Amino acid sequence: MQIAIRNAQPGDERVLALIQTESWKSAFRGIIPDEMLARSTDISRVHAMYERMLRDKRGFGYLLFEDEKPGMAAWWDTARDEDLTGWAELIMIHSLPAFRRKGHGEAVLKRVFADARSAGFRHIALWVFTQNTAARAFYEAMGFTPDGCTKQGFGAEELRYARDL
Repeated sequence: MQIAIRNAQPGDERVLALIQTESWKSAFRGIIPDEMLARSTDISRVHAMYERMLRDKRGFGYLLFEDEKPGMAAWWDTARDEDLTGWAELIMIHSLPAFRRKGHGEAVLKRVFADARSAGFRHIALWVFTQNTAARAFYEAMGFTPDGCTKQGFGAEELRYARDL
């Protein structure tokens, strides 16, 4: 099995949208309301979002390939929360179901950590649905801890995690 991680680039919108929407459908069913899930997994809307992000060079995106097949995506940028000035934020990490539990998430996060450190960041945060116990266990295994902040997003409670880089 050959693994490759590369930066997302214009032309990747379709695969980024596919990975995100399929990941959401399998990971968030029962966590966010069905109506919200349907709207959030409209592939044309997600495709347009990635088109804008890539065109405007907002943040840093990655695609992971296993034997030249794309199956995981991640994105990070400067933290959006006002109380995290000078922090990086993992905006998303999504995986097609067949790519889960193979160590790919760890490889992608290590790349994100290294690149965020190289960009001068010393801390990184993320938001995760409180009920998404599988993702929370993964983030905790990667050194993240909850910092006590919560918010409502997509019709569900989200919990913020943080860690040093």
